[in-house]
Amino acid sequence: MWRIWRLFDPLRTMVAQGIFLFALAAMIHLILLSTNKFNWLDGPKAAPAGSAQIAPTPPATPSATS
Repeated sequence: MWRIWRLFDPLRTMVAQGIFLFALAAMIHLILLSTNKFNWLDGPKAAPAGSAQIAPTPPATPSATS
């Protein structure tokens, strides 16, 4: 293991790893904030009024006159 650290400078390696992990965490958080389900700042967005789900009308029943 010590031979690996002779190839790489430990300080530069740890700084590069920290920058990479911070960038990865920021990217993951921004992706989650852009979704409707996981946006913890604004909460879920309400659906537009025109796209509300409307239950279909039940089929007509035959009259019971016999």
